[in-house]
Amino acid sequence: MGLFGLFGNKKKKLSNFQNRGAVILDVRTKSEYNGGAIPGSENIPLQQISVRLEEIKNWNKPVITCCLGGVRSASAAKILRSNGIEAMNGGGWASLHKKISS
Repeated sequence: MGLFGLFGNKKKKLSNFQNRGAVILDVRTKSEYNGGAIPGSENIPLQQISVRLEEIKNWNKPVITCCLGGVRSASAAKILRSNGIEAMNGGGWASLHKKISS
């Protein structure tokens, strides 16, 4: 599978998550989040994910993680998945916002 196929699968997964009412979880710090974020997103900094797992589980929805560039959100998605939460890495918040707004 080429690069295009990988991108296509992520786009399809993103659409599937959105159609099921996914929560956008921004894992940047509070000050980063306050400087600009996707409207309606939740903010739980990466360092707090592990201690707030029950809160996230109680959303009963898939989760799309995002951060500034995609590294912290990849870590957060991995933590969530390893704890039984359906999650995907949405990457950087600005590019994710463009994808979900179009």
